[in-house]
Amino acid sequence: MRYTYLILAAMFLLCLAPMPIGYFSLVRLVAVISFGVMAYKSYAAKKEIFSWTFGILALLFQPFVKITLGRTIWNIIDVVVAIGFILLFLYENNMLKKIQNNPPPKKPIDDSPKLDNLDKNEFAFKLSGKLAPKELIYVASEEDPVLSDLFENNPEVIEGWGKMIGFHVIYLPLLMKRLKDEKVLKYRAPYLSDAEIATAAVGNDFLLNHLQNPNDRKRISQGFMRTEDIHRSGGQDQAINRFYPISSASSEPIVDQLHRIGKQIAIESHEGHGSNFRIEEKCLDDYQKASLPPSKSNSSEPTVFYDEWDGDDLGANVTPSFDADQHFNSQQMGENTDDLIEEIKERIAKLRQRGIAEYILEQLIHPDDRLSRLVVTKDNRIILPDYNNMEIKMEPLVKAVYFLFLKHPEGIYFKHLPDYRKELTGIYNKLRPYGITDRALQSIEDVTNPLLNSINEKCARIRGAFVGQFDNYMAKNYYVDGVRGEVKKIALPRNLVVWE
Repeated sequence: MRYTYLILAAMFLLCLAPMPIGYFSLVRLVAVISFGVMAYKSYAAKKEIFSWTFGILALLFQPFVKITLGRTIWNIIDVVVAIGFILLFLYENNMLKKIQNNPPPKKPIDDSPKLDNLDKNEFAFKLSGKLAPKELIYVASEEDPVLSDLFENNPEVIEGWGKMIGFHVIYLPLLMKRLKDEKVLKYRAPYLSDAEIATAAVGNDFLLNHLQNPNDRKRISQGFMRTEDIHRSGGQDQAINRFYPISSASSEPIVDQLHRIGKQIAIESHEGHGSNFRIEEKCLDDYQKASLPPSKSNSSEPTVFYDEWDGDDLGANVTPSFDADQHFNSQQMGENTDDLIEEIKERIAKLRQRGIAEYILEQLIHPDDRLSRLVVTKDNRIILPDYNNMEIKMEPLVKAVYFLFLKHPEGIYFKHLPDYRKELTGIYNKLRPYGITDRALQSIEDVTNPLLNSINEKCARIRGAFVGQFDNYMAKNYYVDGVRGEVKKIALPRNLVVWE
């Protein structure tokens, strides 16, 4: 407004000069609009003197019923009003300089929870920090048929809106459908049947079941939730979520409501709301990476993560200081194995979910102790019958190593591997009944040499064969694992192992 004062002052001073009659009509029109706006703003700011003054001036200059005062009196009024605007400009300019030179002291940051001081659109949730900071979730205590139809049949509406405001907008029924389509449910819980997966559902009231105060449900109809802050209270993480109502019954069009909500979120973010996130920003990146299924998983046939190589392995070069046991890490792929099982790593990365998707998966299908039996068939195939007859495929030498550990529930020390060379050769011979080549014998010798990395590579491939098919939470019971310096073994109870 400061420079508006100067413009208006110049317009009034020009009235002293011989101007065309049209200019005076323009001045009256501009004046009545300007004085009207100033009167309203002064009234809103509870500045009664300014409000009355600008209101009277608006009536005086209104162009509809002209007040005849004579040119001399009008010239005096024009000069007085112009001087008044110049004084207002100088006053506000001086106040602005004072504020800039003496900024108010910053308030100390207070991270303490303020659950008793939430505004009407803030709600406390018992979500343990599972929502990602850039997720906006539609919630509804009572379904709005018009909104439900719009979001379900036109997902591009909220997806496009989310991209514009920088948020991943989630409509829970569609999210659940996507998790089914991308076989994430099957990966996380291989024991679920197709019928169980088909009936798994999440409603738009899912989040409301986790309100800190159940009575808050009455204050939520339909709208969007975003996590504004996460803090620890009473030994648990709590999320303060901000709610943005939306309704098809409103006189405001839905598209205008979305625009207003987006603008409100942008303003809040600019002013520093939500700056106390204690969630890793990489959650969203991981979640977005998980939004598309692997190209090979589109096939109805299970993806096979093994090659047709006959198991002959040249092993690694011997180094005097190398100790396979000290380099064992079942949770990481060995340097020489990365290229061979890159497909597995990519699939796992794409199936990993973050934010609300991860939370839903934990609530619906939290993996329990429903371990499948492991059946070794007469033709040496590995079948998990309780996981929808899933077959685990490995190349021969890796499978021979797996069978060796499977036959020894007590475990095997890597330093004692040479003692098992003959037994491993016998197992491998059953997998290759047409004879063992000299190169295969060398590979067996390498894998039983604790001074080589070959055993670590085979254990990494065993893990990859299982984790490539279902979640590590359960897969860890099936592959070779252990602590460095101690025995390595397969944790699966042997009463679940069947040798045909």
